[in-house]
Amino acid sequence: MAKLTLVPISKIHINNNRRPIKQEKVDELVESIRANGLLNPITLDNNWNLVAGHHRLKACEQLGLKEIECHIIVYQDSDRARLAEIDENLIRNELRPLERGKLWLEREEILLRLGLLAKVGDNQYTLTGKNITGSEVISPPIKTAKDLARESGFSERTYQYDKQIIRNTHPDILQIIENTPIAQRQTALLNIARAGSKERIQAEQAEKALALAKASSDQEEQQRQAEIVSSYRTRQKKAQLSALKSAEALIQAKSSHSRTQQQRKKLHQRLSKLEVSLGDRWKLGENLVYCGDTSSDKFQDLLPKEAALTIATLSSTWKHDYLAEKSRIVAVLRQEGYIYDFCRSNQMPFQYELAIGKIYIGIFSYQSISKPPMPVNVENIEGIVNYLMHLYSSPNDCAIAPFMGEGEILAICQRLRRICFIGDDNPQSVSRGIMRWQNITDRQAEKI
Repeated sequence: MAKLTLVPISKIHINNNRRPIKQEKVDELVESIRANGLLNPITLDNNWNLVAGHHRLKACEQLGLKEIECHIIVYQDSDRARLAEIDENLIRNELRPLERGKLWLEREEILLRLGLLAKVGDNQYTLTGKNITGSEVISPPIKTAKDLARESGFSERTYQYDKQIIRNTHPDILQIIENTPIAQRQTALLNIARAGSKERIQAEQAEKALALAKASSDQEEQQRQAEIVSSYRTRQKKAQLSALKSAEALIQAKSSHSRTQQQRKKLHQRLSKLEVSLGDRWKLGENLVYCGDTSSDKFQDLLPKEAALTIATLSSTWKHDYLAEKSRIVAVLRQEGYIYDFCRSNQMPFQYELAIGKIYIGIFSYQSISKPPMPVNVENIEGIVNYLMHLYSSPNDCAIAPFMGEGEILAICQRLRRICFIGDDNPQSVSRGIMRWQNITDRQAEKI
């Protein structure tokens, strides 16, 4: 049963566990209320605790109103009031997957405490609460998962995925993801949550054993199980960090494609041919370009002692096994069907292969390198280079490229603040790569 009344805004209590206010939403409501008045009153319990309408309340406050129209609903207890608040947020607010998942799990915990966790066949009538005398209470009936899904516009599967993300992701990883673009992407979040699943299951089993050891006051077993929990949680976190980095690299790779097309168009419009000859060396900011045989000592002498990454784009020749000594990771791109022949014909230490679109990438390193745990579907060379650069290097790292291609590696190194050492024995390819760099930076290459 609810009644409509005017309540002083200063007398309304706001619980600390409410979600942060979105100021842009408040600003929109201010304009609406100024023009049309408050069309949808806020909801309070009988102690004037706010149940629903935080943004509407703030908008009225911002307008300088002293009172606000409210629905007063008498709830049986604070848990039922919180349930109503959660349901309001799930239905009315544009929540991200992480926010939805946290609210959904809290909702289940409350229903479990009340003995009202919905089962198959339950509905708003079977879930109506009873007081200790058996008579119907005043609190509104509890919404089922199906009700919430229908009213919010999300499927029940979406809610299940949201809960899985929160339950299965390491708390430290959730904190890292918060307020990043990944937080908006349910598929990426699911892939991260599912990484390290074996380690998570082992940790959960050890946590149950730890609880039993505490109950029996077995100190030695407590210490043993606590160490097991810590070990498996650390492994879970490491696996999910790797999945997160892979997801971020994939997003960056996809977003770079449109920028690349614009740069190429601008390049053809602005620049004339640059004269390059065999043996030339060019300084492009911090980057170095060599025109000549990149398997020769002349090119090798120009390289840093240790680079983070070498990327070799598509080429019919290979005399570059030395690159495994020059960089931590060597990534070699080959068309479908050619990567196995390449792996058999070189002496570099193979780690694993990646299939990205129709391109296969061999990863070589003298160190043990973890394979990215999630699938990749970037189809163009530019996107692949961008993905690899994000995955295996950091800003200010050195990167090596023994082939110029279309200047993709040089351009991406410039954009991502890597230092590029690149060469090619085709003067025309070198010229195109240098001109592309000049177009991106509006700077002039210097022949040395």
